[in-house]
Amino acid sequence: MVFIIVIYGLLKKIDLYEAFVEGSKEAFKMGFTIFPNLLAMILSVNVLINSGFLKWFVSLFISNLKLPIELISLIVTKPISGSASLALLNTIYNKYGVDSFFSLLASAIQGCTDTTFYVIALYYGSIGIKKTRYALATSLFGDFVGILTSIILCYMLFG
Repeated sequence: MVFIIVIYGLLKKIDLYEAFVEGSKEAFKMGFTIFPNLLAMILSVNVLINSGFLKWFVSLFISNLKLPIELISLIVTKPISGSASLALLNTIYNKYGVDSFFSLLASAIQGCTDTTFYVIALYYGSIGIKKTRYALATSLFGDFVGILTSIILCYMLFG
């Protein structure tokens, strides 16, 4: 890919070094623009996970649902933090095995949901949008539909 870019630049008679330096300057400025939003998101995720609220919130659902606590934690954590949800997915793999029903369900949920709060905070924050309007509600609804579809399909196919 780099070779193709260099050849294209040479054919178009573009000063590749100057274009690279200019792009690096713009990326550096963008990093400073994004940093406060990213820092706020990381801080809020750490506070949520370390406060014990997540375990308390998940324990409310354990008595009503027949799903393991790790899977419910994955569902709650995925819209907030991708790395935390991957750690929970790894925990499910280690505890139940990668071919178990719960691991397959967790994989489906991981694959069809997004880190909604992270995406909105980072992308909207980087371009200066303060009011997200319906983006948050729509995204969370999309996550809900993905989770529900994963559960239904996994029970139909593997359950």
